[in-house]
Amino acid sequence: MTHNVAILGASGYTGAELVRLIASHPALKVGALSGNSKAGRAMADVYPHLRHLDLPHVTTIQQVDFSGIDLAFCALPHATSQAVVADLPGHVRVVDLSADFRLRDPEEYEKWYGKPHAAPEMQRQAVYGLTEFYRGHIARARLVAGTGCNAATGQFILRPLIEAGVIDLDRIILDLKVGASGAGRAAREHLLTAEMVENVGAYAVGGRHRHLGEFDQEFSAAAGRRVEVQFTPHLVPASRGILATAYVEGDPAAVHRALADRYGGEPFLHVLPMGQVPGMKDVRGSNLCHIGVVADRRANRAIIVGVIDNLTKGSSGQAIQNANLMLGLDETAGLMLAPVFP
Repeated sequence: MTHNVAILGASGYTGAELVRLIASHPALKVGALSGNSKAGRAMADVYPHLRHLDLPHVTTIQQVDFSGIDLAFCALPHATSQAVVADLPGHVRVVDLSADFRLRDPEEYEKWYGKPHAAPEMQRQAVYGLTEFYRGHIARARLVAGTGCNAATGQFILRPLIEAGVIDLDRIILDLKVGASGAGRAAREHLLTAEMVENVGAYAVGGRHRHLGEFDQEFSAAAGRRVEVQFTPHLVPASRGILATAYVEGDPAAVHRALADRYGGEPFLHVLPMGQVPGMKDVRGSNLCHIGVVADRRANRAIIVGVIDNLTKGSSGQAIQNANLMLGLDETAGLMLAPVFP
């Protein structure tokens, strides 16, 4: 059975990545593409790398006929999905890739995003889309909130350790290196080639990054008490990818064992042999996450390194993984692509 899907916000990077992945999916078909700023154009004109595909033209959201759509991917800018999702027909299931439904508490949303939530009842009903930890809830959900790409990477390397109780919860330092596509496709001065090349810079320093709201929510729930990590992201001159490095206090062997045990049966999360660490290109263009653990020179301290592609496992790939569960399909359908290397 083929399921028709709509991609709302198809002109952004995550929208284009959804199209790329769905092109090889055995049970999903793109039935509608919206992108208000590109309405009326062929997708091949917006993204030439997709010109070989038979795709509908880009329209406005108002022009989409949802009568034959089974599921909608909302790849819209933050703070715009709320109103759009609230107006979708009840038969359409939704995977939202924005930040609009990630935080369960409307007060927390207002704290981190600076404005009241426009659809608080839907916000409370949304299921958080970290697939490997919420499978059962996701399969039954009407609305799934995709994780932030930084938040997903940090959780993949730290959440099993918090749940297993093998690290000091008050001494977690998390450092992320993030490719430029994580900031979206809109033109911004600091993303110009002349600004980025030969440059690495920290941003949202000192606890101001919005993904900290997700870390606080999810880590605290996993631990059964308040957990606040020290977190700094860095923009690096790469188009895509995230490399996360966590510094923790705990027995390195126990840290490695907790990760290996938790992810032993997972198709997309792979824990490397003790002492090996991955790089961003190891997972480029794939729905994979690679994790390595190294013992620090100081006793009872470990360093964990994890990598994902921010556009795939960090966003569009994980969105399709969630959609597969929601539609009763094989979770890995359309997602077993090997990484692109070099």
